[in-house]
Amino acid sequence: MNYTAETKPHAVLVPFPLQGHINPLFKLAELLHLRGFHVTFVHTDYNHKRYLKSRGPNALEGLPDFRFETIPDGLPPLDDDADGDVSQHIPSLCDSIRKNFLQPFRDLLHRLNQSATAGLIPPVTCLVSDCFMSFPIQAAQELAVPIILLSPISAGAFLCFMHFRTLVDTGIVPLKDESYLTNGYLDTTIVECIPGLQNFRMRDLPSFVKTADPNDFMLEYLIEVAGRVPTVSAVVFNTFVELERDAINALSSMLPYLYTIGPFPSFLDQSPNNHLASLCSNLWNEDPKCLEWLESQEPRSVVYVNFGSITVMSAEQLLEFAWGMTNSKKPFLWIIRPDLVIGGSVILSSEFVNETRDRSLIAGWCPQEQVLNHSSIGGFLTHCGWNSITESVCAGVPMLCWPFFADQPTNCRYVCNEWEIGIEMDNNVKREEVEKLVNELMVGEKGKKMREKTMELKKKAEEFTRPGGHSYINLDTVIKEVLLKQTSLD
Repeated sequence: MNYTAETKPHAVLVPFPLQGHINPLFKLAELLHLRGFHVTFVHTDYNHKRYLKSRGPNALEGLPDFRFETIPDGLPPLDDDADGDVSQHIPSLCDSIRKNFLQPFRDLLHRLNQSATAGLIPPVTCLVSDCFMSFPIQAAQELAVPIILLSPISAGAFLCFMHFRTLVDTGIVPLKDESYLTNGYLDTTIVECIPGLQNFRMRDLPSFVKTADPNDFMLEYLIEVAGRVPTVSAVVFNTFVELERDAINALSSMLPYLYTIGPFPSFLDQSPNNHLASLCSNLWNEDPKCLEWLESQEPRSVVYVNFGSITVMSAEQLLEFAWGMTNSKKPFLWIIRPDLVIGGSVILSSEFVNETRDRSLIAGWCPQEQVLNHSSIGGFLTHCGWNSITESVCAGVPMLCWPFFADQPTNCRYVCNEWEIGIEMDNNVKREEVEKLVNELMVGEKGKKMREKTMELKKKAEEFTRPGGHSYINLDTVIKEVLLKQTSLD
């Protein structure tokens, strides 16, 4: 499906300004561009600077119909980080999104349409926004153009998010007091008021509901945003029906215009003529040594360890992971961001370095999809972010799961209990457990079965995203019936 220059639709895409939200929206931008859209991708000034720092000053040049624009985030500079190369404080971002983003975004849309009037670009015909922001919904209404929301999380986690108000109304949230976080309540209480969830415990729900504060800001923000989701033209998900059928069926009764159009990695892998392959959405600088080092390793021998862009841990937890990996005797590639350890820099002992020198590589960031698809990768120790899970499924790589916050506990439940392609690690990480589970993942019988199941899901993902597949058809439907609804093709 392609469109002539005279009728080229113009989509403006706005991600929530964190790495894990930018990635899936960027992939959707690529898919729209491949189908003939002029694309404007909107970063905050802060993330734009990070992007240019990591990719180089000329990284965004050369594509006249895939452009980047910026808006301010309304936050003061980070006093404690001169380099500005860390993820920003999430509650502060949410508060600023609510208060400060609408007017700069309006101004940007006005400038884009002025450029269109001058004949430089096509006029804006549709908006695509992260589902955790509502200011683009208001802007779309003012501009009288269709808007779709992308969920950067799983359908199961999104289902929980849409029921946060129900959890409050039924008195389940907030918790009665702080003791409920540690007294076993989260492990033993089954949540029965969310249709589509089977035997989910409180601990399996997104972390935002595990609060005893009746005025919890994040919970209030998310309930407010959820209330506006049903007002948009459509909601799309980076998943496929085979993976999350129960959650999708439950959501469909709440959101009639719901489309599963993923998983994106498989979709883009099968898309010919991807002229955007040289572009990347990473805000951190990727270490080129990662792929070079993997070339020297045996097939399926390496454990890939990456806790994503937000997860932080104590120095003690880092130490337990380090010695667990050491004692497993397995080769490993470990991504350690500069801000991974709470309140300090990452310090690994010379003993650890000496013991693992011949079978390990530690890097600050990497091209994760390329790493996961490398033949030497045998397993993935992950925080269970949705991007990491979909990329792991599309690469056929089983997982060890150490969820940290937000939607990750819910994703972990699906990976380990519903799909049986992962093993959950105790939050109170110990080196003995790390050693045992790494070996189970890499050479154990359970690991073998998980690998087989992951490969089955990989094949199904490819079926759903190739021409004629369910996700492929859904994307075409979204484009024709929603995004082009007010675009003349005459």
